[in-house]
Amino acid sequence: MVVLVDVLRNRAEVEKVARIMGAEPAEFVFLETLPADDVRRFREQVTAVVHDGAPEMLDRIAAATRLVPAGVAAAISQKALGPRLAAAVAGRLEPARAADIIEKLPVSFTARSCGHLDPRRIAGIVDRLDEGLVVRIAVALAEAGDHLTMGRFVGHLRDGVLARILEQVGDDTVLRAGYYVDQPDRVPRILESMGADRLRSVIGAAAAAGLWREALAVAGMVGGEQRRRIAQVTARLDAQALASLVRVTHEEGLWEALLPLVALLDAEDRQAVARLEALAEPEVLTGVVRAVVATGLWGEFLPLVDALPRPSRRIVAEAAAALDDEALDALAREVGKQDLWELVLPLVELMDDAGKQRIFELPAFQEQGETGER
Repeated sequence: MVVLVDVLRNRAEVEKVARIMGAEPAEFVFLETLPADDVRRFREQVTAVVHDGAPEMLDRIAAATRLVPAGVAAAISQKALGPRLAAAVAGRLEPARAADIIEKLPVSFTARSCGHLDPRRIAGIVDRLDEGLVVRIAVALAEAGDHLTMGRFVGHLRDGVLARILEQVGDDTVLRAGYYVDQPDRVPRILESMGADRLRSVIGAAAAAGLWREALAVAGMVGGEQRRRIAQVTARLDAQALASLVRVTHEEGLWEALLPLVALLDAEDRQAVARLEALAEPEVLTGVVRAVVATGLWGEFLPLVDALPRPSRRIVAEAAAALDDEALDALAREVGKQDLWELVLPLVELMDDAGKQRIFELPAFQEQGETGER
């Protein structure tokens, strides 16, 4: 059984772990091979260790902060503590008290502090802040390019606040912050509130700004009609934009994120993708086959193969025929399970005699033949 590793979610989680630890993501690259949920749980454990193990000094500062007016506490935070220490102290205050102090601070200072706040305290504090202030903080984070912190806050914001923020930030910010969202279940509501025109604009920005990694991550957080709509809008971009998508997907190994989208396309849009020159390159096609072998996404890949020009289908056929026995048998079993033989047999026809012989001798193929006879 193939175990899928969500490459994009893992990369985002690794960057979050690195941020908490004050280190470079490269130091935690070994985590990228683990299931994304495991990496997320590890991040939460690291968060608890970092914030719960804070020195006694923070408790003393927090206790003293409770004794003075909010305005005085805000001045102390800004002049004496600085963003990092102020955030640590805020995480040890009651949410209502922390909110009172934040409302007395300059927006720029609060934005710098947000990246250091204990994520477990975000909901309680944000819910008590004036909505206009929350919007201004979000815009300040966007201007500072702190999209990771924006992603951490998204899941804790009310729909009305999110709508106001979306009106004031660019399409590239939507993609960059979306990549880091901690609560993916909020993304469908956000896309729904954006409307069709803004969605097209955001997808266009992915092409213009080279943000396909971020766009694929966001697409992976939604399902049903929303995902189909994203696939459709993307497929109808110009050839140059789609070529850049294929190139990024190939270079970064993101076929497991793209192929499920391609599988949602109707025949006409799939044909448009299949005709791309970038997809006709032998190196790209053989790379897709290797990725599909690793992920087991034959059901998502074969409809696209069926739409490819004959020379491209022959490259896929040759790459499939060159697989080792185990991978080839896994292909046959998956095809049998999903009843995709109508899509596979034309590929087999394009193989040389040795490739055909290997397919016909596979146990899975033999079992399929016996089932057909019955």
